[in-house]
Amino acid sequence: MKSQSRAAVLFPMPLPEAFDYWVPEGLELHPGDHVIAPLGQRRAHGVVWAIKDGPGERELKSVESRMDGAPIPEGTRNLVDWAAKYLVQPPGILLRSVLRSQDALKPSPTETLYVRGDAEPPRMTAAREKVLDAVESLGEASAADIAREAGVSSGVVKGLAEAGALHSIIKLVDPPFDRPDPELEGLPLTQLQAEAAGVLRRLVKTGGFQSALLDGVTGSGKTEVYFEAIAEILRQDERAQILIMLPEIALTEAVLSRFEKRFGAQPALWHSGAGPKNRRRAWREIAEGRARIVVGARSALFLPFPNLKMIIVDEEHDPTYKQGEGLHYQARDLAVVRAKLEGANVILASATPSLESLTNAQAGRYVHVRLPARPGAAILPAVDTIDLRETPAEDGRWLSPPLIEAMRDTLERGEQSLLYLNRRGYAPLVLCRKCGHRMVSPDTQSYLVEHRYTGRLVCHVTGFSMPKPKLCPNCKAEDSLTSVGPGVERVAEEARHLFPEARVEIYSSDSSSGADIVERMENSEIDILVGTQIAAKGHNFPNLTLVGVIDADLGLAGGDPRAGERTYQTLVQVAGRAGRAERPGRALLQTHQPEHEAIQALVAGDRDAFLETEIMAREMLGLPPFGRMASIGFMAMNPKAVEDAAANFAAAAPVTDGVEIWGPAEPPLAIVRGWHRRRVLVRADKTIDMSAYVRAWRKRIKTPPSVRVSVDIDPYSFL
Repeated sequence: MKSQSRAAVLFPMPLPEAFDYWVPEGLELHPGDHVIAPLGQRRAHGVVWAIKDGPGERELKSVESRMDGAPIPEGTRNLVDWAAKYLVQPPGILLRSVLRSQDALKPSPTETLYVRGDAEPPRMTAAREKVLDAVESLGEASAADIAREAGVSSGVVKGLAEAGALHSIIKLVDPPFDRPDPELEGLPLTQLQAEAAGVLRRLVKTGGFQSALLDGVTGSGKTEVYFEAIAEILRQDERAQILIMLPEIALTEAVLSRFEKRFGAQPALWHSGAGPKNRRRAWREIAEGRARIVVGARSALFLPFPNLKMIIVDEEHDPTYKQGEGLHYQARDLAVVRAKLEGANVILASATPSLESLTNAQAGRYVHVRLPARPGAAILPAVDTIDLRETPAEDGRWLSPPLIEAMRDTLERGEQSLLYLNRRGYAPLVLCRKCGHRMVSPDTQSYLVEHRYTGRLVCHVTGFSMPKPKLCPNCKAEDSLTSVGPGVERVAEEARHLFPEARVEIYSSDSSSGADIVERMENSEIDILVGTQIAAKGHNFPNLTLVGVIDADLGLAGGDPRAGERTYQTLVQVAGRAGRAERPGRALLQTHQPEHEAIQALVAGDRDAFLETEIMAREMLGLPPFGRMASIGFMAMNPKAVEDAAANFAAAAPVTDGVEIWGPAEPPLAIVRGWHRRRVLVRADKTIDMSAYVRAWRKRIKTPPSVRVSVDIDPYSFL
């Protein structure tokens, strides 16, 4: 007699492990299947993680039923297990990132559409005539849309359908994505691009896990090069799936258009702004293996690909690949892990690769593919500094005389300028001239940012906003609140004052029509674009020849060990927007520190010298990528509770050679939404398994339930 089997079921909840259940007689289950099982006093959706034979150690409940829908593939389950262990998180938290669309487990809903039928209506009325005219105008459309267009009730539409004058068609609401065609011709490649593409094609043909760093200057054609690798994968395997990760949602529209031109089909799109219907369709088609190419943000890494053969991480250096809230993970690094688990190719592309990726390439772990020049007549922009100590802006202004003169010359030539400042809103600080009171977000140590166009003060940490008050809340003085420092709105105001005839636009994450701004910029319908970091990524503006950086020193302050690297990367990216076509470009950096090595390296075009300095400093201090770091955060509503919990936790740290404990201490933002915060930082030699160390540490001490503890392996933010 066959013994009854058990199913280990993992739930998308912060539970420590999968739970065992009996598999009822007659129910066949496999790893990856979706099931309904009792959990406490309720029924919950879980995923079968393993099938076991024989009796368990205790009395078990039974799985209630198997759900429809594509199973979670083995590669995705392996990623969940690996990431949970590395990130020191319950595996159910990772599974929750996989199960992002419950409706996608059901078949696609259908809708009834109507077209003109063969029969003529037996009795023509004015209403019926309007309906037939609407059908001619709309083509395939629902009864509601036809009735709305015709200005009649939907009953008139249904009456015509019953009479045969309209023909009904049943269609899927979530249709499959079109299949990409790898044989369509792309843009002609230069010799350098063709050589780089050849290297990537050879990696694809080699098969198995292969990793490459595509290291090309801004505007060198990295996208066209990795398109060739995608085409090779599609030729080799008609079922292959490819994931292209982008750091910003704003880049997806331009990328989708380029994909459609190259492969004759739009990819599936996955990001938080895609909407429930689009994500439902994308998740289902990906899980069923029908979506061949997927473009997405960092969360796309957890999608259930059954046949993933390539991952491309575009702008791999970008810090937004690091998830900083909730589940802390670095999507670029997990992309390499997932590719290895799947036996797939991974390509990391950037004009300014991260130190982590460069050291991996230098060590031979990644194939280093270089694109050192732009194609055709386009050349890299000339970069110069404006020393604000010698040529400052006028009082109350932010544009220096040399930058103003360069903008004037650019406008006279009919070319475009980009003014870059990574500060949203009008001013980063509002204070009272009478008493010095600073406007701060309630229950948060974060200054309120003035947004003059909306007349509101906004906290960019918590999202809190309020109308700008007439009276100082501290001394009650009227009209005493003044704006300190510039944001993009203030810089745009100054540009409009200096150049009243110019067409000035702002491009930031607050912009409601980002795609429209990009299109108008490409069509030269904007003269001066004032933008935050979103304007510095991946855009190609052929008529943009001048970039002015308002504050090149902005990212150098604070104790972030990556500050110099990030500043250099950002400045290279924003400067690289200039001169991407036939006309030469120029970048001017306003700075109080023209002697800083990051700025000097950019002016000299000597990336290697800057990287050598950064590598030496990191290696000497044992910081990533030459050491390991972890951040352990504590939050509580009671300041003494969080202080005691953090101190007790730090005191319980295992004593191990090669590990240093820093703290506990207050982070720069010590209060957020009323929660008091403390932090412990851990630095360890590279030979130390940081995840295992932190996991053992957490088991040593029980934290009070009033205190929240978060673990961030490889932290990127120190706020």
